[in-house]
Amino acid sequence: MNTATTEGVQITVTTRFRNDLSNIGENQYFFNYHVEMQNFNEFNVQLLHRDWYIFDSLNEPNFVSGEGVIGEQPVIRPDEKFSYTSGCELFSEIGFMKGFYTFKNLQTGKLFQVYIPIFHLIYPYKMN
Repeated sequence: MNTATTEGVQITVTTRFRNDLSNIGENQYFFNYHVEMQNFNEFNVQLLHRDWYIFDSLNEPNFVSGEGVIGEQPVIRPDEKFSYTSGCELFSEIGFMKGFYTFKNLQTGKLFQVYIPIFHLIYPYKMN
């Protein structure tokens, strides 16, 4: 589990290798990542945008940018949490992801970035 807090918003990420969705013989490794975000501010925030840097050890890095997450732009009230699960496919046994979310302070209208802590995506049998 990896956790970081920026501007009063805490991001926690956990990962899981998905053998059932991977094809090791074809160098396809699929991982799920679960993100939980909690608003420790005294005002509502809204997640507007995501920016990911995806590193795959044998390939060029990939950048993913888009509105919201899983089709949503959630509003998170003070002390509330929002979570979602998504996935990433790598073509090598080792990689990582990191990035940031762009949030809006719904009290002032100010936009701010919340950093997503780096999390590793490692084929479990690689480390044995």
